[in-house]
Amino acid sequence: MQSSPSLATKTLDAHEQLNQLYGIQEIKGYTDPMHELIGTILSHRTTHANEMTAYVTMRKRFPNWEQVRDAPLPDLIDAIQTANYPEIKAPYIQNLLTHLIRETGAANIDFLGDLSTEEAMNWLTALPGIGLKTATILLLFKFKKPVLPIDTHVHRVTQRLGLIGPKVSAEKAHSILLAYLPEDALQLFNFHKHFYWHGQRVCTWYYPKCNECVLQDMCDYFQTGRTMVLSSTPIRKKKSTNP
Repeated sequence: MQSSPSLATKTLDAHEQLNQLYGIQEIKGYTDPMHELIGTILSHRTTHANEMTAYVTMRKRFPNWEQVRDAPLPDLIDAIQTANYPEIKAPYIQNLLTHLIRETGAANIDFLGDLSTEEAMNWLTALPGIGLKTATILLLFKFKKPVLPIDTHVHRVTQRLGLIGPKVSAEKAHSILLAYLPEDALQLFNFHKHFYWHGQRVCTWYYPKCNECVLQDMCDYFQTGRTMVLSSTPIRKKKSTNP
């Protein structure tokens, strides 16, 4: 394992190469912070298109957040059915809204923009069902706070490159990678977006397109003949040959 200073340099080098490949993006999220928050919950393990369909259907059936909170659970599940696991996400959403409206008097989180990054993170992660990934996406995309969301794609690419250890969790990777990068929201947004895209398009789950990858010369996974066992990419189980 490389020392931290060299890993910081390697992280910045990889970041710069992906900046050149994908181009610098302006920070862009949904206009409404509540859309960002609820949309992030809906987005877990589903496509962006299915997330949007679920969100739009939910808001058409239940135009205000109090109606979403008070909807019969089967009706809310049906409204967000295009998002994977709607039976899990629906009660999460209702529980979150119940807590939020009870604590603040309204389904409004605009005030997070006035809090420090630490205060906003602590407040969000104290909400039921809100983990580090959801909180960092909301704070970076909507409020331009210097945080770094680590989704499955970012986790996989950074682990294969060797920027984080082979057993480091996505949650732990947040603080490790954040320490290597400038405390700048625009740079962190581009790091997240570019590594996310790279994981979707090139450094894919079971069959990465290593020969197309601009990072192959610095990639531990590629340099070791793709033999590394990483927590971000479990080994596919062989199908049983038993009748």
